[in-house]
Amino acid sequence: MLIPLKPGELQRLIPAVATGPQFAACTGNPQKVLQRVLIAVIGGVITLLISQSQFSSRWGPVWLVVGFVFLLYVLWGPILEAGQKNATLRRYPAGAIFEGEVADLFTRERLEGQQETTDREGRLKLVENRRTWLCLELEDEDGYLGQVRFPYDKKHQVIRPGMVVRCLVLSERKDFSRIGALSDAWLPQPKLWVGEYPFLLRPAFEELCLKRLR
Repeated sequence: MLIPLKPGELQRLIPAVATGPQFAACTGNPQKVLQRVLIAVIGGVITLLISQSQFSSRWGPVWLVVGFVFLLYVLWGPILEAGQKNATLRRYPAGAIFEGEVADLFTRERLEGQQETTDREGRLKLVENRRTWLCLELEDEDGYLGQVRFPYDKKHQVIRPGMVVRCLVLSERKDFSRIGALSDAWLPQPKLWVGEYPFLLRPAFEELCLKRLR
């Protein structure tokens, strides 16, 4: 079942500016954090040195501001990334609340990175970082809708085929004949949110579902 959103509801459910959960999701793993720290330190130090050498010129203050911007990259980097992610769904002209069920679920191994290391004998080895992802196939009375994928955790063991699932469906067409994207999903029976990224303002979505799905 698809219930089209009213004007302005999509923008209220998916904010333009990063929320706390979205900021945390975009902070990334330790390797990504270290990468941001290196960019901030290297970029900040270089631009601050340039600003000192050109302090007497009119461009000195500009380089000084740029240096501080680089140093704060650890903070504004995740905010910028979250805003870009949100924009990918906010751009769709049509959105609807979907209520259906979990038709099937399965796990899949996903390669998330590679790292070079050495063994005790000094030989170089390539170690693959793999993670188990859970895939939920969603359907309603009209048939198959799509998949929601996310990293598997112990709390997801309660998910079973047939459970009610709700999410946001985005499309370029107002008749939703072609689905463009799905948001993160809400399973009301186990009271569990699932998804790769927390697009939705979750309390607002739950409240809207209670109003529109009566």
